[in-house]
Amino acid sequence: MSRTRLLVAVSSPWASERLLPRIVDLAHRLEADTVVTHVAHPLGDDESESDAKTRGDQTLKLLVDGLADAGIGSQSVMLYSDDIPKALLNTARNQECTMIVMGLTGKGMLKRLLDGDVPTNLLRQADIPVLIFPSNWEGEI
Repeated sequence: MSRTRLLVAVSSPWASERLLPRIVDLAHRLEADTVVTHVAHPLGDDESESDAKTRGDQTLKLLVDGLADAGIGSQSVMLYSDDIPKALLNTARNQECTMIVMGLTGKGMLKRLLDGDVPTNLLRQADIPVLIFPSNWEGEI
């Protein structure tokens, strides 16, 4: 039987902190390996590529360190792309992941329409299961 391998996509340090308990719980329940990913791209005209990389490094470190503290092995992968869903799906395939896990940000519908709705586009294109945690969800799986 093949082992479960989760691709965990995080967009910010806030998302890493928010998702950590849920990913720990899920990884333990599924006895899963994890691949933590972040797609670095400037958030606006005021953020440089270097700033985006620094934010990405911090985002990945928070989650990888938290998983290690919980006894879960993981690796981090920094991605660079304007097409976030495609980058995540290609990485999931290359890393032989069996599920993609991500959390929603607190963005409203209008902001998602203007910026592009990564979760919806990812769901439409995915050929493996995608689990999305709402930003305000406090429950357990």
